[in-house]
Amino acid sequence: MSEILIGKKLGMTQIFDGDNSLVAVTVVEAGPCPVTQVKTAQSDGYDAVQIGFGAQKEQRMTKPELGHLKKAGIAPVSELVEFRVDNPSDYKAGDVLTVAKFAEGQMVDVIGTTKGRGFQGVMKRHNFDGQPETHGHMMHRRPGSVGCRQTPGHVYKGRKMPGHMGQVRRTTQNHPIMKVLEDKNILLIKGSLPGAKGDLLIVRPAKKAKKA
Repeated sequence: MSEILIGKKLGMTQIFDGDNSLVAVTVVEAGPCPVTQVKTAQSDGYDAVQIGFGAQKEQRMTKPELGHLKKAGIAPVSELVEFRVDNPSDYKAGDVLTVAKFAEGQMVDVIGTTKGRGFQGVMKRHNFDGQPETHGHMMHRRPGSVGCRQTPGHVYKGRKMPGHMGQVRRTTQNHPIMKVLEDKNILLIKGSLPGAKGDLLIVRPAKKAKKA
């Protein structure tokens, strides 16, 4: 079973682990996520579960959205996410997924949107070293040669250039859960996660975790 939770990044802090070492963790408010729809291969062509997260005012939603949630008996939510499952019969509309599905020490993958950095040069965007800073040199932070003069006479596709940086979907893998606070719907996940404070995250069991 591959369950996921929608969460919100609250920030970072530090805690002591079992070896009394200080560990940096990201605080994620994950769930509760009500099941808004169960899809099956017979009715929809594939097996999946749709879940919601975050309260929303009715006047900010469309009538089709309200009807969809009302059919499942769910109050208006601000976010909907769908994930594939092997046995959709294990779920039913109206069920609520919480952090109780995760355990301390479990490895998880976290999906989010990175912070936007705007238009940046190659030194910040691609970690170029730059060129000499000596007197008379005029190419300090520029990338240098990017194309050819005659053959083929154009810039190759994929060349690292200045441009928009950040604001892209990223998945960081194999983060151990340091602590689960069920009463507060909080997960303390080791390491830094994509996005800024308040950004949405998707937490799922790790797909490439090493087996003990």
